[in-house]
Amino acid sequence: MSNHFAMMQVPSPGEMARWNNHVQDLAAATRLGIPVTLSSDPRHGAVSNPATAHTGGGFSPGPEPIGLAATDDPALVEEFARAVSRELRAVGIRVALHPMADLATEPRWARISGTFGEDADRAGRMLAAYVRGMQGDSLATGVACMTKHFPGHGPQAGGEDSHFARGRWQAFPGGNLEHHLRPFEAALDAGTAQMMTCYSIPRGSGLPEVGSSFSREAITGLLRGRLGFDGVVCTDFNVLTGMEIPGLGELPPRNWGVEHLSLTEQLLALLDAGVDQLGGETRPDLLVRAVRDGSVTEDRIDTSVRRVLRDKFRLGLFEDPYTDPEAAEALVGSPATRELGRRTQRRDTLRQLPERPAVYVENVDPAVAARYGRVVDRPQDADLAVVRLQAPYEQRESPLERHFHSGSLEFPADELRRLAELCATVPTAVDVFLDRPAVLTGLSDGAALLTGSFGVHDDLLLDVVFGRSAAQGVLPFDLPSSMKEVEASFEDVPFDSPNPLFRCGHRAADHD
Repeated sequence: MSNHFAMMQVPSPGEMARWNNHVQDLAAATRLGIPVTLSSDPRHGAVSNPATAHTGGGFSPGPEPIGLAATDDPALVEEFARAVSRELRAVGIRVALHPMADLATEPRWARISGTFGEDADRAGRMLAAYVRGMQGDSLATGVACMTKHFPGHGPQAGGEDSHFARGRWQAFPGGNLEHHLRPFEAALDAGTAQMMTCYSIPRGSGLPEVGSSFSREAITGLLRGRLGFDGVVCTDFNVLTGMEIPGLGELPPRNWGVEHLSLTEQLLALLDAGVDQLGGETRPDLLVRAVRDGSVTEDRIDTSVRRVLRDKFRLGLFEDPYTDPEAAEALVGSPATRELGRRTQRRDTLRQLPERPAVYVENVDPAVAARYGRVVDRPQDADLAVVRLQAPYEQRESPLERHFHSGSLEFPADELRRLAELCATVPTAVDVFLDRPAVLTGLSDGAALLTGSFGVHDDLLLDVVFGRSAAQGVLPFDLPSSMKEVEASFEDVPFDSPNPLFRCGHRAADHD
């Protein structure tokens, strides 16, 4: 019987708790009675991507991790992570497949919203706070963090994501691997329980040109040897066999760098590298066969089994794997936790503007806007326009890859002209959801107010626009001035753009 599961879509908190209890009953009835460990990608942000993050299920929303970095407040991040931990544990989820310790040094990469930014020092402070909050004083009352993606996923060649073959390569033209290790060191110092490896091939890093799951130098040499980590190492999901995502099709195996090897040879490479757990795989027969034919010793398997079981004990699963459905319903999404999420969101938004009575809005809930002024249908009838935009990206062909925002960071010329006309018609507040560092050069001069946000409710943004609360955000990465500068910069080097529109560390208060 499998006894580790990663949850994708989940029901209501009470139903999820009851399902956990049923699964634990089934596990208790097996020969060894080993309890099940449930894990999950992030569930408390704004981004929904079936391969990386989820929303819904009643959990209290906060900002994306990049928004947590924008607060520049480790104490607040730790408090928010502690609340996230309580909600996850209440429904039976004991392992968080996060945080991401990857650095946002390549602005085109699709997963920047899941990072803590470009500055290794700030990212390290925020990661440490997040791990402390999630895991608590003891895993017996916390949730184990599986920090990812070792040894650093950020410097993707051309910004392409390694879930897909076009993104199989990382690029280290600056030879800057050491910089990308610093946030992982901070997470290790904070006691992260587990670590997930990276799919992509680190060209130019000094490590072998295979995905880190297959790299003995990366796992046994660097992570375990030099950095002293003895916790569970799990591969990123489906490096061997791929996976089917309902409604979105088949993802091939991300076995980058070892595609020429047989399935058995790939498995043996993973074990030799030092992996303890295979993420997302459903073929235990491959491992059983390798032990039976002598390709893998039982002692090697026992080494990893001890690490995996140790965390089950530390999490208290052997003592009590059950949850209280009624308590879960009351705790998850409670008013107090939702208010904490909103308070955290308030801290990641930029700038302010006085109130106007007639308001034109785009991508803002009119019912929410009506609390701030009289909503009108035409810009020419308004005293103020408020427009919320998604950072630009290029639409990709496959249904799943459309969830990964990649390619150009510039707004299309037609959209810039339309927005310029709007700004010329009425004073306009433009907010851009910065899941990637967008090129805002064409907006910065015309807009009466230009804000960047990272997963903020409409009313919290409007509080800032109308001057009801002060913006306090800190920019967690450089905002480039053009795609030409992005393309000329090194993927692995932070702050590599010579003339950014705004520099990492820019504060909202700088332009009140």
